[in-house]
Amino acid sequence: MYTVCFVEDEINLSNLIKTYLEKAGYNVICFTKGSEAIKYIGNKVDLWILDIMLEDEISGYDVIKEIRANDENVPVIFTSARDQDLDKILGLELGSDDYITKPYSSKELVLRVNKIIKRVYKDENNKIINYDIYKIDLDKRKVSERDNDIKLTTLEFDLLVLFVKNKDKCFTREEILQSVWGNDYFGSDRVVDDLIRRLRKKLPKINITAIYGFGYRLS
Repeated sequence: MYTVCFVEDEINLSNLIKTYLEKAGYNVICFTKGSEAIKYIGNKVDLWILDIMLEDEISGYDVIKEIRANDENVPVIFTSARDQDLDKILGLELGSDDYITKPYSSKELVLRVNKIIKRVYKDENNKIINYDIYKIDLDKRKVSERDNDIKLTTLEFDLLVLFVKNKDKCFTREEILQSVWGNDYFGSDRVVDDLIRRLRKKLPKINITAIYGFGYRLS
């Protein structure tokens, strides 16, 4: 789960955006003062959203300077009630990745966050597959549901990966046997049915359907 830090002194707006971002699957940490945000720098943050004008003496410009001194790569989105070219230029010069003018749509901000996260962490995303409420980490061979790990056997995990990488594709039992068990397996193809039953029990939201007279498909 990606962590977004939102620095905004308007409490109602802060709470609203936090709700939208959390619904989109992000862990959100909010600050109303620039000084509080600066103290948090150094912790793991995947994206910052900074309001330029804050109530305390520390502005969003001050915050991004501290962020960049600690991390040159973490993405930053500036927000401002002012729509001036100078603000945008200065924000870009200081290392912001995007600029959005108030009042803005909550959905638009979430879309911009999604776009930047996808672009910046694309290599990491290739190693993560999301299906419904499940997150499948291909490198760590782990499956989680809202950060709670689900224990799968090696065969269960391999079967899950086969399906999620080939969503909507139909597989015969023989194809599943070859992909999961390998060419050296000798025995009944009914072990496929048993493995799918076990996987469905551990992952109730997974929609693997039987195709009569053929095999199985994930949709």
